[in-house]
Parts: sequence; C-alpha cells; structure tokens
Amino acid sequence: MTRDQWWVVTDLDGTLMDHSYCWEAAASAISSLQNKGIPIIPCTSKTAEEVRLFRKQAGLTDPFIVENGGAIHGQSEDGEEWSVSLGPSHRQLRPELDALSAALGEPLLALEDLSASQGKALLGLEGDALLCAQRRQWSVPFVPVPLSVRSQLRALAEQRGLALVEGNRMSHLLGKTVSKGAALQQLRLRLNSPDAKVLGLGDSPNDLPLLEAADIAVVVPGPSGPHPAFKDHLASGRYQLAPLSHASGWAEAVKQLF
Repeated sequence: MTRDQWWVVTDLDGTLMDHSYCWEAAASAISSLQNKGIPIIPCTSKTAEEVRLFRKQAGLTDPFIVENGGAIHGQSEDGEEWSVSLGPSHRQLRPELDALSAALGEPLLALEDLSASQGKALLGLEGDALLCAQRRQWSVPFVPVPLSVRSQLRALAEQRGLALVEGNRMSHLLGKTVSKGAALQQLRLRLNSPDAKVLGLGDSPNDLPLLEAADIAVVVPGPSGPHPAFKDHLASGRYQLAPLSHASGWAEAVKQLF
C-alpha cells in the first residue's frame, strides 16, 4: 500500500450485505477495485472468524477491522496473519454487561446466550454461522433495550468507563476508546500509510466514527431509506447518500469515485 492511494473501508452487514447477508450485487465492483489495486478493508461488528470467511468468498487479502474496532488484522508478506487488540477483551467485558443489567434493572441478553431459535429469528443466523458470530473476543453484543431506557444504560456504561454503540440488530458493549474510526487510525499507523485517502461506507450509528474519519463518507440506505442518525450529516452535505440500498448502492458509490 502506498501513501497516496485510496482505501475503501466498509461496513458489511446492512452496507455491503443486505440483511440476508447477500452481497452478490457488489461482486463485479469488488473485482474492479481489486484489478485497480484499491484495497477493500472490512470494518465491521463481525468477528474475525466471520470476516475471514467473507474475505475468502470475495477473494480479498487486504487488512480488516473487527468487532466495531476491537482489533485490526492484516497479512504479512509471508502470508501469516497478524492482529493488534485495541481494547478490553470479551472476558473483561462480559461481567460488565451483567453489572449493567443489575444496575439498570433490565435483563440484557447477550448474543452468545441466544438459543438456536433466537439466533435465527433475530439475526437470520444458524448452525456454524451463528456460532462464529457468538465467539466474541473484543466486544459483547446484546439485544437492544427499549428506547425509554437506552440513555440511562449509556450513562451507566460511561460511569464504568465503557461505551455502547448501536448496530442494525444488536447493541454492542465496548471499551471506552474503541471505535471503528479509532481502529482505522491505528491501521494507518500500522501500515505506515498516514496519508491514505479513505472512502468510508456505512449504514448504522456504529459506523459514525468510521464515516467521520473518512475523506469521503457514504451512507448506504436500507430499502426504506437511510438511518435517522445520519439526517443532519446528509443535509449538510458532509456525507453522501448512495443511490440504492445495500450491495447495489455500495457498488454504485464506489463506481462513481473510481
């Protein structure tokens, strides 16, 4: 990677993939970027296991960011994978979720505790795919609480030196300094590419730090439009809106730039 090149740094679920995890509409755009030598860097709430599977399917060898910025991964010249952790481990975070549940007086159901039927109903995952999503190392996803208590829960987390972010289907408990944007900056340093230009693409509130760190930020809408969290950013012109939803919109956005 050279200092002056572009990186495509992208969320996966709801952005490059639809909610059935299909990304077929973006396949030709991915191939085109690869032919141009433009890295495609997943920056996702998914686990490293899940991202490795996607990278294999898509033929990618570029670095990647997992669990909302909990760690960065890459591949050395000899083909060995390296990783750098950027926050507290799942082992440290899981007891914190239980403490927050007690303080809030509301049950907080962790992703890892979902039954097979719950995993399929809430996430559309089953079998090995669900197990891969449940094997967390740097975050604790959990079923979102009602809107009426989310502010209270966020305040309780902040008091404990932790952060909460909202994805499409799950909330995520993270270390205080962990975010997709912070992980992107660490990846720039790790690869000695502080001046690499970034096209960032996302669709939900946990992507805000990534989009803020990007040179060009693109919101990929769902079928019913963009997430309300992006209303002001889109109105100001700071963020661009992809013309279509999910993989189709992702493909059009990268084609317009490259």
